Amino acid sequence: MLRVDLRGRELNRLRVADGADALWEAALSLHLLQNQHVPPAFAPWRREVRSALERAGLASAVRELTLLCPSAEYFPDFLTPGRGELDLDIGVDQLLSTPRRRLVADLARLYARRRGPVPATVRRLAEGDLETLRWLGSTLRRYYAVAVMPYLPAIRAQAAADRSRRAEAVLSGGAEGLLASYEEMPGWRCEEGILRTPYPVSRELQLSGQTLTLVPGFFCVGTPLALVDDELPPVLVHPLSPAPGWLVRHRQGEATPPAAQLIGTSRARLLELLDRPMTTTGLAGALRMAPSTASRHASVLREAGLLTSHRHGNRMMHHRTQLGKALLDGPAR
Repeated sequence: MLRVDLRGRELNRLRVADGADALWEAALSLHLLQNQHVPPAFAPWRREVRSALERAGLASAVRELTLLCPSAEYFPDFLTPGRGELDLDIGVDQLLSTPRRRLVADLARLYARRRGPVPATVRRLAEGDLETLRWLGSTLRRYYAVAVMPYLPAIRAQAAADRSRRAEAVLSGGAEGLLASYEEMPGWRCEEGILRTPYPVSRELQLSGQTLTLVPGFFCVGTPLALVDDELPPVLVHPLSPAPGWLVRHRQGEATPPAAQLIGTSRARLLELLDRPMTTTGLAGALRMAPSTASRHASVLREAGLLTSHRHGNRMMHHRTQLGKALLDGPAR
């Protein structure tokens, strides 16, 4: 369990990231590639990416990366310096600018309890070897191009929908409303200014007046994640939990959904987003259209029986019906 005390000024300093962070997504996707058991939503992605890495001749380099970023209780903080940094190059530049003392401290923590010799790549990196640092930056970029970049349409749509929900929560209930909006995730609760979330170990996140940034993680599964070093700007990365079937519907270049031939591209994409209930404003933000346009599309889909809507306070919540799901899924095999 992770405990975050937000009873002081920290509550009003909460920040929601602009979107999914490039290097966090790279690190978290590396974890999924290493895990033997992944949620069904990511199994097709893992098969596809493993094959793509082999074709690109990157399998060996990625195995070296996993020595630095293992799927374990701890992986080095310096690999994820951003707080919602959307630009990969900026994130990599931040990573390569890590002071050597931090490189040494993080890598020493990573290998403190491991038996056997320290891998040569890790040792050279801790020594501040410039060639190894350049290799790390280049390999991260090449890996990202194969494992993350082709799926950015899905990642950005999920992150935009999440940010829209958080924005609505702030407008309705301020900072307390923002925290309450995260209680939809399993195990999250906020009582009397204390945020508690699932976590691999028992820990209290010390903010000491700093701004906590809440970062959506597309490839984050299970529990949220935070940096280990309390001296670094605090972040809390939480799962976006895409629904099974997202890969089929979101190929590189945002291939047109088959249902678009019947109901139009915008309405098909709106229907796709309703894996979970969403407001009109949330849909508009995710689809980058005016709320009035999203409302008109929702009305047409509602009249066709593809979604239902009901008012929750001052918000209109939309739900996809079984008929809507069947239309997206296409004909049964």
